[in-house]
Amino acid sequence: MTHSDITAQVTPYRIEIPQDALDDLRDRLRRTRWAPELPGAGWERGVPTSYLRGLAEYWAGGFDWRAQEAALNAYPQFTTTIDGADVHFLHVRSAEPDATPLMLLHGWPGSVVEFLDLIGPLTDPVAHGGAAADAFHLVIPSLPGYGFSGPLPGTGWTDGRTAAALAELMARLGYDRYGVQGGDVGAFIAPLMGRAAPDHVIGVHVNGLLTFPDPAVADELTEAERERLAGMGEWQQKLGAYMNLQGTRPQTIAASLHDSPAGQLAWIVEKFKDWTDPAAKLPEDAVDRDRILTDVSIYWFTETAGSAAHTYFERFNDFSAWGPVERGTVPTAVAVFPTDYSVRPLAERVHNVVRWSEFGHGGHFAALETPDVLISDLRAFFRSLS
Repeated sequence: MTHSDITAQVTPYRIEIPQDALDDLRDRLRRTRWAPELPGAGWERGVPTSYLRGLAEYWAGGFDWRAQEAALNAYPQFTTTIDGADVHFLHVRSAEPDATPLMLLHGWPGSVVEFLDLIGPLTDPVAHGGAAADAFHLVIPSLPGYGFSGPLPGTGWTDGRTAAALAELMARLGYDRYGVQGGDVGAFIAPLMGRAAPDHVIGVHVNGLLTFPDPAVADELTEAERERLAGMGEWQQKLGAYMNLQGTRPQTIAASLHDSPAGQLAWIVEKFKDWTDPAAKLPEDAVDRDRILTDVSIYWFTETAGSAAHTYFERFNDFSAWGPVERGTVPTAVAVFPTDYSVRPLAERVHNVVRWSEFGHGGHFAALETPDVLISDLRAFFRSLS
């Protein structure tokens, strides 16, 4: 295939949400039938209506979508079709000729907006306190079925299929050797890209990596690691309802999320409360309120809440993904933040872990909460591979 053939498969893209979609959103928010609250109940029972109502009122009357749209449109964006699915992505090349190609992968309930604060420092490090050798060419996709990639074309989009599609995207862009960074769902997909294309992926960096109990290494765990593993079990019991519902009945929750923006807001903002730095009392204490609402707005305008939920169903029912797997060979770095439950001996059973960093502040949404910390860790890791 010639370079012109490849270029023809990639189409420039610009975000342009119709005005009538914005008007409809505001109208729906203003007509919300609010759920009554139990006196004395707080966040432990879910998002308090009093908080949600105030945030929804700001979304309807104070939030400036057009400003956020313009901020996203400041970067080159494209779409292409891979394996029958549309894939939207930002492609921001560095002016440094020897920059390292790097793909950044969001998770759920995330989107490409997670990485806006990383683009400048990673593509132009000299202007942001770094060295020219730390420069990256960035490819930031909306995962298939998420955001501006649009709903999935059918069933069967497992993490492995997504990883293969994204490896194809990098090949289509002409990148033979590249790194991958991912958090949350991205931390599932990034290592799978390393397995799908080990001759092309030079390194995998993840945050929010899930590690699962393994009797073979139970005796190797420190007391702190046992406590962290127990914390994951408690998380599944108390905070995992969203995952079980999306993983078992995604179409049912889709009916609510596609019809009610207040419901969509509650479904997502709960995660910004539960998963951010424990020191933050409210979601906006950890992540800028407008950035949260931009993320929620992307799900609403693209009508991908249900499609994203279906990817959980695929993950739950992809039995090959939950069985024994060969240990990955690609060098892997793991960044652990306070709300993560990653355990190194368990991670090392599955991944070629060469760097392990634990941080005392921040949370699950590292690119949004502590971008400087994530940038420094990324730079150090990929510098060590050169």
